[in-house]
Amino acid sequence: MIAFAVRLAVSGGREAVARLVMIAAAVAIGVGLLLSTFAGMHAVDRSNQRQVWLDTGAVSRTTSADPLWWWPHGDYYDGNSITEVDVAATGPTSPVPPGLTHLPAPGEYYASPALAELIRDTPADQLGDRFPGRLAGPIGEAALPSPDSLIAVIGRTPAQIKSAPGAREVTAIASTRPLSCDNQCWDNAVRGDAMTLIFSVVAGALIFPVLIFIGTATRLSAATREQRYAAMRLVGATPRQVAVISAVESTLAAAAGTVVGFGLYAALRPLVATISFTGQQRFFLEDLTLSAPQALGVAVGVPMAAAIAARLALRRVTISPLGVTRRVTPRPPRAWRLIPLLAGLAELAYFINRRPVTGNGQAAAYLPGFLVAMLGLVIAGPWLTMTAARAVARRTRRPAMLIAVRRLADDPKAGFRAVSGLVLALFVTTATVSIIGTINHHRDMLGGDRQTRTVVEDGDPGGAPLAGTIPTRLLTEIRTIPGVRGLATVHANPGGIGKVPVPGDHPPLVPVLVSCSDLAQTPMVGRCTAGASVAAVDFFTFGSLVSQPGRQWPAAAISTAAVARLPVQLVYVATDGSTAAKERVRTLLTIAYPRQQARTVGDWGTTLQQELAGWRQLANVVLLTTLPIAGCSLAVSVVAGLSDRRRPFAILRLTGAPLRLLRRVVGLESALPLLAVSAIAISTAFAASAMFLRSQMHYDLISPDAVYYALVAGGLAAALGIIASTLPLLRRITGPEAARNG
Repeated sequence: MIAFAVRLAVSGGREAVARLVMIAAAVAIGVGLLLSTFAGMHAVDRSNQRQVWLDTGAVSRTTSADPLWWWPHGDYYDGNSITEVDVAATGPTSPVPPGLTHLPAPGEYYASPALAELIRDTPADQLGDRFPGRLAGPIGEAALPSPDSLIAVIGRTPAQIKSAPGAREVTAIASTRPLSCDNQCWDNAVRGDAMTLIFSVVAGALIFPVLIFIGTATRLSAATREQRYAAMRLVGATPRQVAVISAVESTLAAAAGTVVGFGLYAALRPLVATISFTGQQRFFLEDLTLSAPQALGVAVGVPMAAAIAARLALRRVTISPLGVTRRVTPRPPRAWRLIPLLAGLAELAYFINRRPVTGNGQAAAYLPGFLVAMLGLVIAGPWLTMTAARAVARRTRRPAMLIAVRRLADDPKAGFRAVSGLVLALFVTTATVSIIGTINHHRDMLGGDRQTRTVVEDGDPGGAPLAGTIPTRLLTEIRTIPGVRGLATVHANPGGIGKVPVPGDHPPLVPVLVSCSDLAQTPMVGRCTAGASVAAVDFFTFGSLVSQPGRQWPAAAISTAAVARLPVQLVYVATDGSTAAKERVRTLLTIAYPRQQARTVGDWGTTLQQELAGWRQLANVVLLTTLPIAGCSLAVSVVAGLSDRRRPFAILRLTGAPLRLLRRVVGLESALPLLAVSAIAISTAFAASAMFLRSQMHYDLISPDAVYYALVAGGLAAALGIIASTLPLLRRITGPEAARNG
């Protein structure tokens, strides 16, 4: 029976071969994406493990023979984070970090290949001068989460490190991430709930359209095959035999597609390694691997799933072959189909003002809501299509429109099936763009002055001052750098001049002091009142992401000369925004104050921007895969519908219906559910995004910019173009021979 089924599957002429090729292609794309997702998860896990050693300061704090002095700290270059670890051996058995053959001696440092290349290609006064001594060699891959990692291990003497903030004596290099970091974890790993959330979103957003594509492809010539299987039943074939034949046909194509999918994944693996699924850096190619259970599960599970799908799709043939030949009108969908869609939105609405505390709780709260809403769109789609068709039918008298809406009203499942993949793609696009745009609006408010903000020498308003005074030579060197616009020294306020009361039991806010002559050089943080010589300024305003050029600071009752004698809390330098100016200032400040961190205002937003970049990258990955798949699904579905109805269309042509009328009917059958349900999908995505943002971040949804609407309009136009591109097939498949041989 199996041999007969294989022969039957491939002996049906070009149509049968085309159907098998289409099913195999759909499966290959799905398998390739699934394998890439699995490999990406494994690569993230490997990347996490490669950087655990950076958490050594939080793991080992006891002393023993030959401990290692350990001081991790950070730096930046042109918006890129640099991780530096200063080490000092106390004996020959001091532990050595991975990726190194031995510890660097004082005056030496090891650098990751990406950092070494950056140092080599950048003028020394912008980066290289920050590192003492000579480059001893590269850090090996075992210590690097990515080929793009910027990491340095710097050799020092114990005396140079002991008094550094956060320095520790360690006796072992961390091999597992500690449960509690106490601000001593310097890895940049994507862990636990975050990784689960990211890849769950990717998997959900990708798998839905892929499953629809596979299901659409398996329905190619469904009517012809159902009639063929029904005929077998009528001449004596048992339900089991028909089930075997249908399963073999689908399994054959799925098995071929699975093999091609593995080949597709292998061919695209170098490209996948360059894609940052999490908004961080690239993967090492060798980290993109599959476990044996994953590979075996895909190799066996996909053909089995295809066989089960075929069995379910043809269940009405095995139950009653006469049901196929009679072609009765399907039962109309009921309004209960809206329940899953409303349930997904209700689940998201429930967590407004009930935001879970833990990351795992947040993933468990929000992810099901979005996935159920996506599933609800698929379930509710036929009912929405039927409702839209009936509404249009009551308001039109044109023949093409009447025929199209009558068919949609009679079989809305078939009408919606054609556009379901694109509808889901629009939902994913709208949700991701809305969420990212709103977060960016609230968190990234520097606007156009980001590059003209300043370099800040980081201090603590309640801690020890940066210095008693700033050397005149250093101030002169900074001011003579091309691109420097001004410089302000911010002084501590030990006398509490201008204290601001704080409601409740909190202590009063003590401002820092800035001379008005300095403040005039940095107008983006405010200005003095008329006639004042010294301003009392909020310390955190100087590092704020929000410019306040119109803010007027109150005068402080102290003279300029007295302020100049107070300890300096931080140095604030305004530049023209050029990389050279900012990095030269940063280098001078880093050399002068190696135990502090020189940062630009933009660096404060680097972590936030990396988080946003992760979601942007995730959105790009989803969009670049779901939209083409949805387009292919739409094309295949329209072609399948034309193929199944070739005989009715051929009879209409023989009775005098013009070809252009039939083309309008087919176009309207696809365009009406596309536009109607797309509007529902976009509205649902806006609603889900608004509830998520309100619950998770207490943000109000911000309308996407013109780029989003252009993207949606372009996607719908492309979909209508795909529909139009299939219409010339009508002339070829509706000839007189189709009416004779149907």
